[in-house]
Amino acid sequence: MSEELIEFTVSGSPRDVSGAIEQFAIGLGSLHAIVVPWESDNVTLSMAVTSARIDGWAIEHIDLGTIRLTGLGNDVTRVSFAPRDPDHADKKRLAALFEGFARQLQTKLQMVQ
Repeated sequence: MSEELIEFTVSGSPRDVSGAIEQFAIGLGSLHAIVVPWESDNVTLSMAVTSARIDGWAIEHIDLGTIRLTGLGNDVTRVSFAPRDPDHADKKRLAALFEGFARQLQTKLQMVQ
């Protein structure tokens, strides 16, 4: 995993913020953001962000990166995005997709505050 791309804080618990992120990704249609329980603990939730490509019955999920949601207390959560370097022929487009998702999400979550 490379350096963190974007980091910001928002109001809400990590669990609440993860639900908002999941719903935002569903609205986009091409991305999925899901909590990864085995990489999470009482303070930090880890979320995997994937792109799905469907070709008939085949579904290819490409790991784009990770979102870490860390509870800072007082109902504040730090949101950190860490991109992966996808081993894929369409690497540049996938990296841009993850960065665009991160920036759109930052704008959306910070508007809610």
